[in-house]
Amino acid sequence: MSGVRSIDAPSIESEVGEEVRQKDRAHVFHSWSAQAELNPMPVAGAKGSYFWDYSGNRYLDFASQLVNLNIGHQHPKLVAAIQKQAETLNTIAPPFANAARSEAAQMIAEVAPGELNKVFFTNGGADANEHAIRMARLHTGRSKILAAYRSYHGGSAGAIALTGDPRRWESEPAIPNVVHYWGPYAYRSAFYSQDEAEECERALKHLEDVIAVEGAHTIGAIIIESVVGTNGILVPPVGYLAGVRRMCDEHGIVMIADEVMAGFGRCGEWFAINHWNVVPDLITFAKGCNSGYIPIGGVIISEAIAKTFNHRAYPGGLTYSGHVLACASIVASMKIFREENIIENARKLGEDVIGPGLRALAKRHPSVGEVRGLGVFWAAELVTDRKSRAPLVPFNAKGEEAAPMREFADACKQNGLWPFTHFNRTHVVPPCTATPDEVREGLDILDHAFDVADRYYTGHDA
Repeated sequence: MSGVRSIDAPSIESEVGEEVRQKDRAHVFHSWSAQAELNPMPVAGAKGSYFWDYSGNRYLDFASQLVNLNIGHQHPKLVAAIQKQAETLNTIAPPFANAARSEAAQMIAEVAPGELNKVFFTNGGADANEHAIRMARLHTGRSKILAAYRSYHGGSAGAIALTGDPRRWESEPAIPNVVHYWGPYAYRSAFYSQDEAEECERALKHLEDVIAVEGAHTIGAIIIESVVGTNGILVPPVGYLAGVRRMCDEHGIVMIADEVMAGFGRCGEWFAINHWNVVPDLITFAKGCNSGYIPIGGVIISEAIAKTFNHRAYPGGLTYSGHVLACASIVASMKIFREENIIENARKLGEDVIGPGLRALAKRHPSVGEVRGLGVFWAAELVTDRKSRAPLVPFNAKGEEAAPMREFADACKQNGLWPFTHFNRTHVVPPCTATPDEVREGLDILDHAFDVADRYYTGHDA
């Protein structure tokens, strides 16, 4: 481990960086933040799995920014495709047809499971989820939506209501008729389960009970992250998603798979839900479809739901729905996925490097209570006692309570790794294009950062 590595940069660059920072602090209002407490790092450039500041300090991006940079920074083929499209047509309103939008929709439909053959384009993941629940309500004539407590579905009015984590609280009262339930999480089971199989059985029974007491005839949709993202990278036990599908079929409920974070190669498949051979009625996507180079998202729609709007106008739209530059970037990105075997690379990184590497670190560090994941979508859960599974910091910790995780993150950054942390977890989510050596470099830095977490360990099994 060599610490933050400096790239060649003229000394004047640090002055430019300070000017960028000052303008930011004077005029930019940042999301999810207390504005006076921010000191954002000005970023000068990026390439592949790395980005750097104006002083030339380089960081390995183990967060993929916001878990969206699936093909890495500044991929030359994707940059060239956007430039080429810009020379031909920059924008056209949604009522028109254009080559980029048509091809992007066709390519997405071709890799979607089952008969999900239509795509409604949005500007990102939150509004994709907004439109998915609108479609479900109109298709079924029912208003209730079930969503998990451990979930995040976006920051807009409807999406934040669907969200189960604490980011929802400040937006309440929210849109009506959203009911939350507990999904499976064997490590911290709400059902006192002893293993994954029991967790699956009991979580499904709980969901069945919620459907019964809410009235199945009132429920339009169940929205579920195929693999829960920010709230823990919770891989569902075998049989769970199939069980949800059965309940939806039995009661005429629309099953919505939120694949905004888990889709487009992140879990080693085009869509994470493919791991369990389950076909939902709607899939929402964004992030990895074009690695966030231009904002876009969408809803992939089953034939049955699409037919609902054959002769009935769908009451929704966006000025930038299917934006030409964004759609061109999807087309280019999906071609890159195929040409460079990126999905296979993501799968192999998980199986051969990240999984084994994290499990080896867990053996060395008592503060690592559990590791879990698929592809390049992993989490290490940090604890102060493995027996009680007491988290390193409390749920939704703020201020001094959150200090241990801040110290852990600082240790990563000081040694050239940019982590993704949430509550008591660090997520290992590098680009799907990362090399085994880059991932091993990151794991080596995590090895040293876990020493910080180990200092807070109070259990007797260290």
